[in-house]
Amino acid sequence: MKVLIVEDNPEITTAIGVAMQIRWPDAQIVTTHLGERGVEMVETEKPDIVILDLSLPDISGYEVLKRVRLFSLVPVLILTVRSDEDDIVKGLEYGADDYMVKPFRKLELLSRVQALLRRYASSQENEEPIVCGPMSLNPQNGQLVYKGNEIKLTNTERRILQHLMRNYGHVVTYSSLAEAVWGGDYPDAANSLKVYIRRLREKIEDAPGAPKLILTTSGIGYSLVKMG
Repeated sequence: MKVLIVEDNPEITTAIGVAMQIRWPDAQIVTTHLGERGVEMVETEKPDIVILDLSLPDISGYEVLKRVRLFSLVPVLILTVRSDEDDIVKGLEYGADDYMVKPFRKLELLSRVQALLRRYASSQENEEPIVCGPMSLNPQNGQLVYKGNEIKLTNTERRILQHLMRNYGHVVTYSSLAEAVWGGDYPDAANSLKVYIRRLREKIEDAPGAPKLILTTSGIGYSLVKMG
């Protein structure tokens, strides 16, 4: 496993690297404190996962993420002090696969990294398209076709919709979705799911503010309704 850490605080970089090499002794850790260099290293180093800070000395982590998503689907976990909802939404909208706020718990970081790697690996396996009424999802490339329109999904959006489609017509709990997406139910998982559900609704609903496809069951979870 190769991990790219784009972080300008050397103490945090060292802490992450040490924690990872204790858990995964054969892990290769490559680092940079510059966003521009981080983009280059995604292309040249071919990391299995990227841990990305948002506050970098040259360009923002958002810009790094935006450029990386032009050529790579590598899993990206944002690790930052920014905890405002607007920052979280922006990071997820730009294509981050997960978002953690500093100070962070090392064991949780390792668990999330492991879950992202497992999800990405499974997405490369041959899986048949899932069909629910007029909706068809290709799990391998995240391509969604709905009413004849092709809609591109991020890795996380695909995982969420894939789980909803496999439970077509039934309510899926927050915990079940978090398990399917991140491999565990973290304290802020429900809030992150809300962001992704909103993004999915914006992509497939005629009126995202009054959804008729992905419904919320308050305090429980979400469901994909039966379509004619």
